[in-house]
Amino acid sequence: MSYESRLKNKETDDLFKAILALNDEEDCYRFFEDICTIKEIHSLAQRLQVAKLLAAHKTYNEIEEITGASTATISRINRCLIYGADGYKSILERIRQP
Repeated sequence: MSYESRLKNKETDDLFKAILALNDEEDCYRFFEDICTIKEIHSLAQRLQVAKLLAAHKTYNEIEEITGASTATISRINRCLIYGADGYKSILERIRQP
């Protein structure tokens, strides 16, 4: 079964192909520093951290204190974990520390 994203278009396909072509962490830093602002990169990193903490059953207050994320951001990520496209769930499983 194939996933059909509402975001799908040629430009987004090209972006994701570029990301998939990155070889290592240094490539990621170089590419993302060029394509995103520092604030955008920090926001993406914060969202992933929030998802990790939600998956670890931390409370909103704990997550807000640890990450500085607003409760609105935490709530949005929680909705994605529950009702989203399983992107967070999938990546959290792949990067889970043994």
